[in-house]
Amino acid sequence: MNARTIRSLPRLAVRAAAAGAFLLGALAYAWWAWTGVESQRNKFEAVDITGVDWGKDFELTDFNGKRRALADFRGKLVLLFFGFTSCADICPTTMAKLGEVMRRLGSDAGRVQGLFVTVDPKRDTPQLLSQYVPAFYPTFLGLYGTEQQTANAAKEFKVYFQAQKPDASGFYTVDHSGPVFALDRRGRLRLLIRPEINAESVARDLRILLKEPVG
Repeated sequence: MNARTIRSLPRLAVRAAAAGAFLLGALAYAWWAWTGVESQRNKFEAVDITGVDWGKDFELTDFNGKRRALADFRGKLVLLFFGFTSCADICPTTMAKLGEVMRRLGSDAGRVQGLFVTVDPKRDTPQLLSQYVPAFYPTFLGLYGTEQQTANAAKEFKVYFQAQKPDASGFYTVDHSGPVFALDRRGRLRLLIRPEINAESVARDLRILLKEPVG
């Protein structure tokens, strides 16, 4: 090794150290950016479906006889569930959970509207809906429509339902999918809440949405 090579060693070491520091900095920034994105993406317990091109509106009637569209509830978060009053399992379980969500929200519950859309309009009369739905929480509204309006609303929210063949007594059940949909205060569909998510997690997600600006 000659003298010139020996003299260049410190400069090579400095360059290597600088390159290493730059690489570490770039990796640190990439990690920070990635974890920030993941944190934002995973901030909800429910499935974030923000930006989907469905779940825009419906044309139904509430149990007071008032025609309703989603625009009527702008300014409030909306919890939307499709079911029927004769359901023996997922419907009362889900509605009871939504009632618990409202109680956990405390004073913020006044900024949330729960909606129950019947998929069994033949049996779920306005009177029956007015007794069944508010039993889970006083401000909840039951909605119904003609068979076509019901089918249109379910299709708009990609909800499956199918009435089964009546038994000897004329009783029948209705198979249907069971998610709850959350729409923000601007009327945009934001969350798909799976049945297994508990009330506290749903309340936490709603508090996040309530912090978002309306305008």
